[in-house]
Amino acid sequence: MDIATGPVLERIARVLAGERLSVNAHGDQESAGDAVDAAWRDYREEAMAVLHTLRAPSKAMAAAGDPAVWERMILAAIEESQPEGA
Repeated sequence: MDIATGPVLERIARVLAGERLSVNAHGDQESAGDAVDAAWRDYREEAMAVLHTLRAPSKAMAAAGDPAVWERMILAAIEESQPEGA
């Protein structure tokens, strides 16, 4: 299984930025990498909303694994995304 090296909040925020900026999604930039690098922080609140939504697994997700483990994993992702001292 692959393990990501960056915080999940940043990865979600980058996807959201890419979705809005890249011509491969709903944007107008053919090469949006630099724009995503510059803009992903603007999508942190939306990414956090996604994480909060994911705390509760669907029935299919719960049937496939341990819902308590899932919740702990999502809560850990939320915790790692908090600014230090918050």
